[in-house]
Amino acid sequence: MSRLLAVASLTLSCLLPAFVHADEKPKQIVLVSFDGAHDNALWTKSREMASRTGAHFTYFLSCTFLMNREQARAYQAPGQKPGKSNVGFAKSEDDARTRIANIWDAHLEGHDISSHACGHFDGKNWSEADWKREFMSARMALRDAWKNLGEADKEPQGWADFAVHDIKGFRAPYLSTSDGLVPAEKAMGFSYDASLVTRGPMLPQKVGDLYRFGLPLIPEGPDHRGVIGMDYNLYVRHSKGVEDKTDSKAFEDRAFSAYEAAFEKQYDGERIPLQLGFHFVEMNDGAYWRALDRFVSDACHRPDVACVSYSEAIPMIEARGRPQASGL
Repeated sequence: MSRLLAVASLTLSCLLPAFVHADEKPKQIVLVSFDGAHDNALWTKSREMASRTGAHFTYFLSCTFLMNREQARAYQAPGQKPGKSNVGFAKSEDDARTRIANIWDAHLEGHDISSHACGHFDGKNWSEADWKREFMSARMALRDAWKNLGEADKEPQGWADFAVHDIKGFRAPYLSTSDGLVPAEKAMGFSYDASLVTRGPMLPQKVGDLYRFGLPLIPEGPDHRGVIGMDYNLYVRHSKGVEDKTDSKAFEDRAFSAYEAAFEKQYDGERIPLQLGFHFVEMNDGAYWRALDRFVSDACHRPDVACVSYSEAIPMIEARGRPQASGL
């Protein structure tokens, strides 16, 4: 009997760590992303912020910012005239050369380089073929960037493979989608989409092998009214989309308070991943980037917080075993 009890005790002691581990809260995931990824000064600023805080970011790149004049004239988005882009093109070939160097360095530093398509058009009426055409334009612009900018001899080893196989995520311009988007993403080999909007922080939907993430509504301002957790939406709320330098500090403080409150609710609760989106534009005199810097400087140093890219978040979410199944 004593031997049986000893064996049972040994078995229980071997199993106990697993039970303790299972009862522990998962790390709080924080996902910070940037749409556009064009201004080289903000590449520098964001990479420095990441290095200082230990964060990994996701950059949704608009491919027109890689194009020289000849490519810009030839680029044609679905339903658009050749040479048209809602966000413009690279200022110069030197500007684009600096950008592709930033892209490569950020990739080596562990950040996600993902797609924001090319000319920032509203794809709400696009077919699957339209989306695939735009995705292919983006892929080829990135793959051939060094050659097209006269720097073929400086192209890093592995660049072409990175451009074709490592761009795994997409966010639709204007967060505007159509029924053709998901089939096109699957056909192009994307593993995640970040174009949805959710009522609050939520685990991603899983559509086959594709994870679909959504920017959450977060409470903001004195009345705690929900707003999409993105700098542009705060900009529109705070100043109606008109630059207001005078009140920049007040806007910064409001944004920081909103980020912190949304984070603390999850950190102290279910620890659903928190997603926050930004643009490579410093709206209201940089209010939202300053708020971001304050936020990641506080949150990302905590030992049970993971400020990671979307690609890094997916296996962490899979380990929780609770992605939301979807028939979309």
